[in-house]
Amino acid sequence: MKGFKIYKDVPDEAEMKRRYNGRINIFFFTAFLIFCVIIVRMAILQFVEGPELASQETGGEQKHFPLQPIRGSIIDASGTKLAYSTASNSLYITLMKDYSKKTDKGKANRPEAEEMAKRIVQAFNKYGDPKAEPITVKKVIDDLDLEYNKQHGYEPRRIKTDLTKEEIAYFMENRAKFPGVQIVEENVRHYDPDTVAVQTIGYLRKFGGSKSVKDYEVIDQSNKDQDNPGLIYTEEESVGYDGLERMYQEELRGKSGYLSIPINPQNMVDGVPTMVAPEKGLNIHTTVHKDIQLATEQAIMDQLQYLHTHPVSGKLHKDALTGYAVAMEVDTGNVVAMASMPDYDPNEGLDIDASGNGTITIYGSGRSGNGFESMIFLGSVIKPLTVLIGLNEGLFGINDTYPDQGYATIGREGSETRISNSSGHRNGPIKPQLAIQQSSNAFMIDMIGKRLVSKYGGEKGVTVWDEYMEKFGLGVVTGSGLPNEHKGLKNYTDTKAAGSNLAALAYASFGQQGKYTPLQLAQYTVMLANEGKRVKPQLVSKVTDQDGNVVKEFGREVLNEVEFPKTYWQTIKRGMNTQGLAAFDDFKYDFARKTGTSEQEAKVNGRWQKIDNGVFIAFAPRDNPKLAVAVVVPEGGFGSQSAAPIARKIFDAYDEVYGLDGTPHPKKTEEQKDSTQDETGDNR
Repeated sequence: MKGFKIYKDVPDEAEMKRRYNGRINIFFFTAFLIFCVIIVRMAILQFVEGPELASQETGGEQKHFPLQPIRGSIIDASGTKLAYSTASNSLYITLMKDYSKKTDKGKANRPEAEEMAKRIVQAFNKYGDPKAEPITVKKVIDDLDLEYNKQHGYEPRRIKTDLTKEEIAYFMENRAKFPGVQIVEENVRHYDPDTVAVQTIGYLRKFGGSKSVKDYEVIDQSNKDQDNPGLIYTEEESVGYDGLERMYQEELRGKSGYLSIPINPQNMVDGVPTMVAPEKGLNIHTTVHKDIQLATEQAIMDQLQYLHTHPVSGKLHKDALTGYAVAMEVDTGNVVAMASMPDYDPNEGLDIDASGNGTITIYGSGRSGNGFESMIFLGSVIKPLTVLIGLNEGLFGINDTYPDQGYATIGREGSETRISNSSGHRNGPIKPQLAIQQSSNAFMIDMIGKRLVSKYGGEKGVTVWDEYMEKFGLGVVTGSGLPNEHKGLKNYTDTKAAGSNLAALAYASFGQQGKYTPLQLAQYTVMLANEGKRVKPQLVSKVTDQDGNVVKEFGREVLNEVEFPKTYWQTIKRGMNTQGLAAFDDFKYDFARKTGTSEQEAKVNGRWQKIDNGVFIAFAPRDNPKLAVAVVVPEGGFGSQSAAPIARKIFDAYDEVYGLDGTPHPKKTEEQKDSTQDETGDNR
């Protein structure tokens, strides 16, 4: 077979044509099937999935209608609720139909809605509070907003608040008769009717009117990107606008609830709404004690009345309209009382005309209208610190003697300015301790003000003074965290207004060149008592959940510390021994105190004139201090006569509750006194 070639059969022309036509048929059939699938899919998209996609295009098939959060309570140190929320059930109606469509005659097609409104009013009249103002059918129709003038179609309409138990039961049992009905638990904020520390506790305002507050402005911006409905703030939501209500807004607020509402492309309800209930906020436990606070407030108002009706230092003080006091524990920093009087009633609603907190701001208790500041010069209460500065700077020793002739002079020879002691009193030879007790202006000027200038130069001397002030919390915020707290006014830095650096330091040395708040004064007094530790004023002891579990606790916090020799502290404590305080005649504790009287220009009856402000600081007991108190009475005259009596009542109130010696000493009532007498009437 070698040499032969083998050839395959070659298809003829007819076979090749047959195969070609088969392939063409398969191609066209496949294309037909593909087009059929496309057409069917387009039909499904248009007629089946179209409404769903259109709904998603308008914002999704679920809309969230927010329900206000239930705010936590603010509780005093004795367990009394000073601010709290109570449940208030409200009736909401979600429109399950579109009642805005017109009839052939152009009128709104709403007979069904009107009939439902009539039945709602009938239920209100039958089961509602008979003392409440009647609700009319017209009002219900207006609240339903059938034309969507005020709300989207899907949004629930609030028809009535404060439902009675009978109303709640009726509507819950008859849901079928009232399509779209929802009973929603809301809350109403209440404050202790005794108006306890209201400026410190604070009050609420609508979120929509609170955006001038930076924190709420930020929240308003973040609302747009907030995915969690519980964290979204609504315009009508009540938020903390001042005091602890604002300071602990996040903790107190809790979380909003919401109604999850399925909607159609026309923004109308397309299904049954479901409700996620609000979460109640946390409780804030304040260090303020109601009994001590009320005693403080009453003491201020009683003393103002006394100044109006009894001559003090030869005259009535009818322009003494306000008083401020802070009581702060030395060891813990707990603020047990913080009063700015007169106050206001936060129960009057969200549009109250609330006066400022004069214990932390420049204006308080409605004083901003007459150009007079509630934050005043300290007067002689600065003198313990002035002496400490002199000792620590080596300007004199604890046993050095100063010849007090009743005045000091500043300025160039031949044109000196004479600055006198109170009433020009001449003390003769005095040591630093007695200079504080006798409140010698001359000692402070000659021994500290002038000598700081001699040691450092005028400009540097002012700087050194300022550094000491800030270390003792004067001219810086206290750290309390309260909104709008003022850091004080350092008038001594305006040396041009004072006339010179020397003049600024001379007047600053005896309390006429710095204005500070009563809270700063209390913190400063605590620092004198504990010998150099600046403690944060603590207004809250703990935060708890609704089951009483502690979420966070607060304890003593030292902000800064200064170290001076023990003998320096002993010197100023012995010097804090103001004599002639009638208010403390029978006080059973040895205590350290300093009165102050500062002069200030004020507009009285349309005329500017100099007036005297009363200032008083004290801590007790002297050697084992438990409580520090600062009191300010603008236009009250001498501090010994206007402010000291208030402080005495604060110490007494604290002694009753906690005890200045660690053991409470409650006052006995007349009934208790009678029960402790034997048959002869003798006390046991």
